[in-house]
Amino acid sequence: MGEKRVLTEIMRFEQEVASYVSNDFEKVYEIWVQDQFNKLPKRVQSKFFDSVDQWLLYTYTFLQGTNAQNESYNRILQVGRTYDEHVEKIEDLRHLSIEKLNYLTDQQVARNRVYAFVQGGVSGAGGWLLLGVDLPLMIGLNLRTVQLIGTCYGYNMHNPIEMLIALKVLHAGALPKRLQYEAWQNLKHDIDKYDSLMSQEKQLTNKTWIEQPLKNIFKTLAIIMFRKKLFQGVPLISVGIGATVNYKTAKDISDFAKRFYQYRFIQKS
Repeated sequence: MGEKRVLTEIMRFEQEVASYVSNDFEKVYEIWVQDQFNKLPKRVQSKFFDSVDQWLLYTYTFLQGTNAQNESYNRILQVGRTYDEHVEKIEDLRHLSIEKLNYLTDQQVARNRVYAFVQGGVSGAGGWLLLGVDLPLMIGLNLRTVQLIGTCYGYNMHNPIEMLIALKVLHAGALPKRLQYEAWQNLKHDIDKYDSLMSQEKQLTNKTWIEQPLKNIFKTLAIIMFRKKLFQGVPLISVGIGATVNYKTAKDISDFAKRFYQYRFIQKS
């Protein structure tokens, strides 16, 4: 019954993504972004995405080695043992019911959304340094969330294949709504082929990802515009913009990641 209910929720999520219709502004914006990016030499475009891919891989590896991440994995295992004392390693979590795994996941997601909200607020209130590192911090925080979600459903994030899958999920979850359905379908289509992905995939990011940095630039400009609007010495509007945008981004990515790993868990169970 639990898996049937979750599958119904996944189908509802998929229908919402599939039925999303871009408004006129989004269509014009998409054409403008692609047109501006296409003006760059092909060599520059390729180098840009290669650099982004390398940075994502380094960030993933760095996060995996931090004490905070290892402690989070241990807490997940400890909670898993309260359900089944035979849980010894991450893969053993797959023997638990999906309802219990959903509870584990919701704990991690809720905590990381608060982190995203606070980080966005601090960036809105801080100086140029905090604004400059806002995008890397936001991506790193959301990548950490995807890692924890995958772990909750019994996938060992130290596995190179799981690293690639997590990065693809992060990329898909960060896409504009109008592009998420195709990305969702591609992830579903490859669900039985992940063992061969390491030799097939050459590039993680592509032109569809370029809107995320631009979105962050517009957010930064909005923060700067309202920075001098102080309420008792605090730029509340700038803080609100940073916190709200980062929270929504974290919510969109975590929702997408949760649905994907739920679907993958059910298909493999």
